[in-house]
Amino acid sequence: MKKLRFAVLAALLCPFVALAQFKISGKVSGNEGKALSGAGVKLKNKNFTAGTNADGIYEFTNLPAGNYTVIVSYLGFATQEKNVTVAANTTANFTLQQLSFVADEVVVSATRVAKNAAFTYKNLSKADLEKTNQGQDLPYLLNQTPSVVVTSDAGAGIGYTGIRIRGSDATRINVTLNGIPLNDAESQGSFFINLPDLASSVDNIQIQRGVGTSTNGAGAFGASLNIQTTTRRDSAYAELNNTYGSFDTWRNTVSAGTGLINNKFSFDARLSRIKSDGYVDRASSDLKSFFVTGAYYGKNDILRMNVFSGTEKTYQAWNGIDREMLQTNRRHNDFTYDNQTDNYQQDHYQLFYTRNLSKQWVANAALHYTYGRGYYEEFKADQTLTNYALSPVVVRDPVTDDITGFVTNSDLVRRLWLDNDFYGTTYSLAYTPANNLNFTLGGAYNRYEGRHFDEVVWAQFANYNGATSIRHRYNDNDAFKSDFNIFGRVNYQLDKLNIYADLQYRNVFYSFYGKVDATNFAQQNARLEFFNPKFGLTYSLTDRTNVYASVAVGNKEPNRRDFTDSNTGTRPKHENLTDIEFGYRTQQGNFNIGANGFAMIYKDQLINTGKLNEVGGQTRQNVPDSYRIGLELDARWQIVKNFSWAATATLSQSKIKNFTEYVYDDTRIGELLTFDYNNTNIAYSPRFIGSNEFAYTYKNAGIALVSKYVGEQNLDNTSSKERVLDAFFINDLRLTYNVKALGIKNIGLNFLVNNIFDVKYAANGGAGAYLSDGYFGRYEYFYPQATRNFLLSLNFKF
Repeated sequence: MKKLRFAVLAALLCPFVALAQFKISGKVSGNEGKALSGAGVKLKNKNFTAGTNADGIYEFTNLPAGNYTVIVSYLGFATQEKNVTVAANTTANFTLQQLSFVADEVVVSATRVAKNAAFTYKNLSKADLEKTNQGQDLPYLLNQTPSVVVTSDAGAGIGYTGIRIRGSDATRINVTLNGIPLNDAESQGSFFINLPDLASSVDNIQIQRGVGTSTNGAGAFGASLNIQTTTRRDSAYAELNNTYGSFDTWRNTVSAGTGLINNKFSFDARLSRIKSDGYVDRASSDLKSFFVTGAYYGKNDILRMNVFSGTEKTYQAWNGIDREMLQTNRRHNDFTYDNQTDNYQQDHYQLFYTRNLSKQWVANAALHYTYGRGYYEEFKADQTLTNYALSPVVVRDPVTDDITGFVTNSDLVRRLWLDNDFYGTTYSLAYTPANNLNFTLGGAYNRYEGRHFDEVVWAQFANYNGATSIRHRYNDNDAFKSDFNIFGRVNYQLDKLNIYADLQYRNVFYSFYGKVDATNFAQQNARLEFFNPKFGLTYSLTDRTNVYASVAVGNKEPNRRDFTDSNTGTRPKHENLTDIEFGYRTQQGNFNIGANGFAMIYKDQLINTGKLNEVGGQTRQNVPDSYRIGLELDARWQIVKNFSWAATATLSQSKIKNFTEYVYDDTRIGELLTFDYNNTNIAYSPRFIGSNEFAYTYKNAGIALVSKYVGEQNLDNTSSKERVLDAFFINDLRLTYNVKALGIKNIGLNFLVNNIFDVKYAANGGAGAYLSDGYFGRYEYFYPQATRNFLLSLNFKF
């Protein structure tokens, strides 16, 4: 009877024993026996991360019984892995071997924040990107990070895409590739379409929201994306990735690397092709790219060369559709001309040199050159010939040869060209005189030379006017821009308090061809100087929990259109932003959370008001006071060994205190309407953005439900309830299966079903007002996104 009772009791306790929670802890030291503080520790294929304290101690708690692989990494030391079986509290100590060569991470360290920095950031590893990389543009791989909204002109994430972070568009998001600016020097946007499948050559990305730390290139007003491309892989490899999906979407990628040769050299290469018809009618994309890198690793230095290029041919889907058509004919495209395309190629060359001058000094230097060229072609109906430097066409009687009239208008096809060079140098010098103190001096000098010219390549009445010969150039102007910046940064650890200070000086010179008055054009110059200070404090409550606060100032110059359509008397002022961030971060064994508050206070933010300057151009105008305030949450919970939950949320308010909207009558010179607004919403700034991911893995298989909610957005700055993008809630389903077979290291099958509930929504749009012959009206347009669609990938790793 006692045996029976014992058996029953044991059976009842079995589930609780199976759910028993244990811990893995240990010490991380260098090969000289010194404890390594701040080493990164994680559990392989789990969302468990930790860091070592001042004594080199780490700890994972609340772990269910099972087998784990613990990975420990520390800059300048070889990464180490250990397999650990957990059936009780377990100790796993690590002794890391110092590398005989410098780590690649040093190359981007000057423009990144460290683990305990007083700024808001998100790190994405190569493994994070691989989960979602099936050929869609890079912004779509960032969609599950806080405060992000993405959109696609073609509707399915391939072709022209856009990204906003905290409501700020791509022109206010600073993007660097290995510390080198990617933003276009004139428009200030980043066009990832010019580098298709870039994510396949990315090792990691750090997203800093807000102003962030000092970096190179245009000022960051919404966020910074710091992208590091392929780094050293010690073993030779080859990979073949193929994707097929809805809208006849194809992606083919082959990549290979030598691994480390003679402990000194490595070479990696990738070749990609992506094609898609697009969700929107005729919104096709034909994209190609390659990436090649080679590196030399010495005992105290690295020399790396990157060469990569992308070409794109995209049928235009830039016009959008009206609200009625959004319901009745969502896939409509206004353009019907066969070659209404955008065509562009961009070649990048990057050379990096890093050297350990001593145990306390590390120097970085880089040279870069980018060559871009291309055009977009479009059909224009009933155009006035004199606007294209063409004389009216003389019409003669075929019998008498007498002049019977003149043709002043014609249908035509034009190409708008851009041919540019961007080159320069970046540098940094890091000094670490003590374990609790480090200094960084960094900066860059870059030059841009842009050649803008426009051509008529066909006109309906070309036979009647010799001047309309093929490739008739009617507009030709050049631009030059230089950008110099230097910054100094210091981190000081005082017991549990980290003190951060960062001072940057930036000097911008821009020479451009633009309007002097309503009829005269000339080359003009502008010079701007900015001082951008940043300060922060981080206090460690425990080894894995801290609170922080920072204040950072950013300044940003107007863009090309702001300059070319104005003169010195009407030119907009530069924008200024004071960004206040404060937050709480904790990383426990199975639970990570970051909560952040922000206040972004703008002075002279540039917005579209409809106002014309004195030369008749409609450019953005400065508004004196505007702001964004909000709260962000980024959390992940490993509920049990095979099931995790990740979520982000942003609750914010974005306001313009007051501005005046101008609407001019296009038929009655001088007549206009004005509307005054107070405390209005900034366009494209939803009050709530949320994402969610439930993921379950079993042996080699995985399934994840990925969700995204974006609240209602105003299409203009008037806060009108009529001109809005409706809120949308989208769910995707991701299935994965990985197996080792047939001598192949890994065969991966990935099936992604986007928008599984077939929601009809638009993620972007616009609005405007018009006045014609005394009649006032408003209009709006939308960019519809794809309904239910799929991407199926088959990947081989050798």
